Amino acid sequence: MKGRRRDAARMGPRAGAARAARNASGATGTLPIRDALLESAAVSLALLLRHHATIERMAQLTAATLARGRTVFLCGNGGSAAEAQHLSTEFVVRFARNRRALPAVALTTDTSILTAAGNDFGFERVFARQIEALGRRGDLLIAMTTSGRSRNVLAAVEAARARGMRVAGLTGRDGRAFARRCDVALAVPSRSVARIQEAHLVVGHLCCDRAEAVAAARGTAGTSTGARARGRRARGRAAGRGRAR
Repeated sequence: MKGRRRDAARMGPRAGAARAARNASGATGTLPIRDALLESAAVSLALLLRHHATIERMAQLTAATLARGRTVFLCGNGGSAAEAQHLSTEFVVRFARNRRALPAVALTTDTSILTAAGNDFGFERVFARQIEALGRRGDLLIAMTTSGRSRNVLAAVEAARARGMRVAGLTGRDGRAFARRCDVALAVPSRSVARIQEAHLVVGHLCCDRAEAVAAARGTAGTSTGARARGRRARGRAAGRGRAR
């Protein structure tokens, strides 16, 4: 016992704190912070090295949809529902720069519609019913399901297809069957719900950034064209007044 006390004294407070943290982590079954951050970084690196082209296609599809004046709809359950609301806000209000508002709707927010559809048709139809009412050909559905098995998300994809909409899917490693139902889909190479949702948010932000950049560029181009047109009209009026005199 005395020997163990002497060893603990020689270790010092930092080593003792580290050992206590390791013991606490093992006792609660939690993932140590360092390991969690390394795991998240590994997923991000895999997205860059192996899925860059897929993310690029998704960003292009999102930006092109909004540039045509069509609407982006988003859906998901739980944390994915929160991300749907988060991303729709970035489209409608702003992400990183001021520009025109972009039409986006999270299908997860209207409690009256969600409870009525759930009560009358079942929880599987809570998103699909909204797509049937609001979706139009050329719109885009961004469907999020970490497992790839969420029945209400799968029903929303079917409804979007029936309406002539495009579908972008965000899922995890086990959601490859779901991914095949989409025009473009990212299956994050992880089975950890936390890591999958983190990756979905990053990809969603990249889509927001691309759409916003396109909208801002079009706004600048439109302003420049309008200014040139106004200048030509002003010069024409001035020339007409000169001839009249």
